Amino acid sequence: MKNKIVALLIAIVVSTGFKVIAQQVDSKYNIIPYPTSLVSGQGRFVITPATNIVYPNGGKFINEANRLNEFFANGFGKPLKLSTTSKDHAIQLKYDAGISADEGYRLVITTHQITIAARTPAGMFMAIQTIRQLLPVNVEYSNIKTIKNLTLPVVIINDEPAYEWRGMHLDVSRHFLSITYLRKFINVMALYKMNKLHLHLTDDQGWRIEIKKYPKLTEEGAWRTFNNQDSACMKKAVDNPDFNIDEQHVIHKNGKTLYGGFYTQQQMKALVAYAAERHIDIIPEIDMPGHMMAAINAYPFLTCNGENKWGTLFTKPICPCNESTFEFAENVFTEIMNIFPSKYIHIGGDEVDRSDWAKSEACKELMKREGIKDLPALQSYFINRMEKFFNSKGRKLIGWDEIIEGGISNTAIVMYWRGWVPDAPLKAARNGNKVIMTPGSPLYFDNQPDQNSIYNVYHFNPVPAGLAPTEAKLIIGAQANIWTENIPSENRADYMFMPRMTALAELLWTNNVNDYNSYVNRLTDQFKRLDVLNVHYRLPDLPGMITQNVFTELDTLSIVKPMQGMQIRYTTDGTLPGKNSEELTGKLIINKSERIRLAAFTSAGARGDVYDLNYQQQSLAAPVEVNNTQPGLKCSYYKAFFKETKFISKANADSTFISDVIAVPQTVKAPSFAITYSGYIDVPADGVYSFYLTCDDGGVLKIADRETVNNDGLHSAIEKNGQVALKKGLQKFKLDFIEGGGGYTLKLKYSKDGSAPADLPSSWFRN
Repeated sequence: MKNKIVALLIAIVVSTGFKVIAQQVDSKYNIIPYPTSLVSGQGRFVITPATNIVYPNGGKFINEANRLNEFFANGFGKPLKLSTTSKDHAIQLKYDAGISADEGYRLVITTHQITIAARTPAGMFMAIQTIRQLLPVNVEYSNIKTIKNLTLPVVIINDEPAYEWRGMHLDVSRHFLSITYLRKFINVMALYKMNKLHLHLTDDQGWRIEIKKYPKLTEEGAWRTFNNQDSACMKKAVDNPDFNIDEQHVIHKNGKTLYGGFYTQQQMKALVAYAAERHIDIIPEIDMPGHMMAAINAYPFLTCNGENKWGTLFTKPICPCNESTFEFAENVFTEIMNIFPSKYIHIGGDEVDRSDWAKSEACKELMKREGIKDLPALQSYFINRMEKFFNSKGRKLIGWDEIIEGGISNTAIVMYWRGWVPDAPLKAARNGNKVIMTPGSPLYFDNQPDQNSIYNVYHFNPVPAGLAPTEAKLIIGAQANIWTENIPSENRADYMFMPRMTALAELLWTNNVNDYNSYVNRLTDQFKRLDVLNVHYRLPDLPGMITQNVFTELDTLSIVKPMQGMQIRYTTDGTLPGKNSEELTGKLIINKSERIRLAAFTSAGARGDVYDLNYQQQSLAAPVEVNNTQPGLKCSYYKAFFKETKFISKANADSTFISDVIAVPQTVKAPSFAITYSGYIDVPADGVYSFYLTCDDGGVLKIADRETVNNDGLHSAIEKNGQVALKKGLQKFKLDFIEGGGGYTLKLKYSKDGSAPADLPSSWFRN
């Protein structure tokens, strides 16, 4: 009877094109991204070595049939038979002109048949990735012992993506990544239905793609002696081997140790084909007119004055006022277009030091002749001229959001990254430009992750507030960027993008932010597949970790493990915890001031983040006696750049104001600044209070004249925490915050006795 009901339901769904927009996620299906619509049935379809894969006559979907068959070949030791003739108890790949979405598909699994319907090969491939996740993880590799059968659950899935651009970006210039790694990266992207790989191929630190007309770009520009980014990584490698410089990219030449590498055109064409088989478009970026030091070193004629050096903030750019520059650029991009068939070409266009252009006689003449009013418009002249060249070759130009500053055509595509310029995507959309959202927070995956990173990605809204519905349609998707200044190894790259990418994948495909708990549960199951795929992902955060702990008499350390089979190991002598260190199996009683270092380990020996837990015995701080206080905190505002909060005391405030919230005021417009919050908090009860300070860039919190949280320095938005023992009453409060430019993030929460972190009530603040 049940099978008849399921069969009837399937018939209804197939005949009506039924699709559920919002649904309850079924915990049985650990699929990421979760399908648009999933209707669960009873029973399973059994796949054996005798099962056929049937695809349409004419060869449509043959590539997709082969991709699916790779998993069965791994499981059974040999591929299934491919056929164009309908079979009973088979896997049928069918063309369906009624499926409107380019990447949409319908998957119907009964106990007797699997039917996969799509209009395009891309849609068929997306369906296969869903099947891939429904199969056991051991189909990801060739088995020594073959499997007798595989099963798939009875289910009906109607699915399509919310956004057309679901991208990942890799910077291979600062630190180089091998072709082998790029293939692995593409394979993992495909698993989660991501479809755009943006390769940042050139920058000041290295030119990574062979250009035959200009051989010195790779002969010289692909290699460098170790720089300050390398040395910073080497220091971190003392505690974490993932920061070791990858030896496969180090050579010794003419008595020098050189770091680098490049891709030949043949290698890259093969990679493009590999990605295309998985319906991933590789978008090349040749960054200009700025970030061109590696090229200018090889060909000095590219500048206005022959100089190649760092300016105030950025390196000197190529000169947009000489025809030889355009000849070079067009020759380079012509070869790039012969390698990459993508209709999109990224020109960069960001962070340009234009000061030398202002001094150039050639630029002065050009600006006068062309009616160019200022230097941003001169940069736009370069970008617009290159776009016309791209268009003449049938390609579309993408640039970072700086390209809108001097005016651009509405046919260019804008990639928004500068979170501190919130109106940039609005201006672009209102100009008619398509926009790809890549803001640094939360989509710069080179930013150090913390316990909030995945949540922040999952809950990111790609559509900026303030856009009309017609303008919002120009937001075509989003992309996570991985800049590799501090990512010198493939293991470190894995750690930085996984599992954050899975949150982005679900956001951009399903666009459903109401099932975060379900997503987290499904993610835990995905780790098994990532283990098989040799992805060195970041292990889940250990819950409730406080860096600076205080206690009055004693404290207890106990940890709820976020994954089965995880072991927590620790040391008390300052050494790094290893897989042979003492295991924390229950509760650890703390009755003296000490430092505990701990980390989680998987059964395979992978180590998670190392937590440095400092315990300090404190007495409850006595309250202060103050008369005639007023509501709010006194704030001092400094319009200057500070590397650390300690330098604020040497400066004079530009203005003061009173605030009853801890947040960067909307009125603050300076690119770099500092704010100090001072006064008192009215503590409601005796106890040990925990504080959680999130800063981009840095901040230091002191309560009762005790340093409670130190989150100082220039860095991305990250949370740090600490505790302080307080008596009821007024307690001194001081928070120093610095913003180096770009983040504008400041949050402060508190908790007591294990409660969930919450905002400090404004009623606590007094001055």
